[in-house]
Amino acid sequence: MMQEKTLYNDRIEKVISNINKVMVGKEEEAVLSLVALLAQGHVLLEDVPGVGKTMMVRALAKSLDCDFKRIQFTPDLLPSDVTGVSIYNPKELEFEFRSGPILGNIVLADEINRTSPKTQSALLEGMEEKNVTVDGNTIPLKRPFFVMATQNPIEYEGTYPLPEAQLDRFILKLNMGYPTPEQELLMLDLTSKQHPIESISAVMTRDELVSIQEEVQHTYIDQNVQQYIINLVQKTRHNKSIYLGVSPRGSIALMKAAKAYAYMQGRDYVLPDDVKYLAPYVLSHRIILNSEAKYSGLTSDQVIQAIMTDTHIPIRKEFG
Repeated sequence: MMQEKTLYNDRIEKVISNINKVMVGKEEEAVLSLVALLAQGHVLLEDVPGVGKTMMVRALAKSLDCDFKRIQFTPDLLPSDVTGVSIYNPKELEFEFRSGPILGNIVLADEINRTSPKTQSALLEGMEEKNVTVDGNTIPLKRPFFVMATQNPIEYEGTYPLPEAQLDRFILKLNMGYPTPEQELLMLDLTSKQHPIESISAVMTRDELVSIQEEVQHTYIDQNVQQYIINLVQKTRHNKSIYLGVSPRGSIALMKAAKAYAYMQGRDYVLPDDVKYLAPYVLSHRIILNSEAKYSGLTSDQVIQAIMTDTHIPIRKEFG
């Protein structure tokens, strides 16, 4: 088992290395994306255009021997364009199901806030239920199934912002950010002839990925660490700056993410530091600030950071 785990950790390192070849200075985002993938969750990438949101997904998908699908969301996109549609075959005298892009393993939902809520819900049903409904028939999705959605937070004209109940479906929300001058110079050098994404290849098979996801579920998390998660979540529900706190789904998401992160660090147990590191990425998009907090300039990240500072971290296990 130890040799097998070492092999899997080597595969994970190779995936991160592949992404780093394409995305300069985005190692943390690469690690967090893999955390979500191994935890069987989904990621929302939110940032301005041109900072590499789509390229991050493509690099991850190309590193895995999985079926990659892309959905470019537009205002006129229909739910059937996402899930698939049944077409009548006159030769066979029956309807045939033509699968949509959601029936892939790695799905890029590009500019998810540009399509109508009805079409958004077709994708979000699959994310939560791991199946889709077409013409009254329930169709299970492939394993693994991973969605990375992107959206532009600056331009709101002609968009349909995701409501809080749908944001809650994403285990992590990430922001790419601008590169430093040094990183941007290296980026120009790397892409001057051929884009580096053309040179990377798959370093992990689909079966290996599914096996790792199953192993991650068995990562040990002590009851004291679980209580730490509960304490953080409870404080979001009683904070004077927060109108709506984190739901129980958020507690489960933070636990799953912490297990995946611990596994990636080569451990079979979760530390409180794992929870503390991941909490802003898992919890910030699950709260709604009240009007007073918004007017004072507070952000969700700042409120979560303040809650973590005010919450006792379990240092060691007490034995009776």
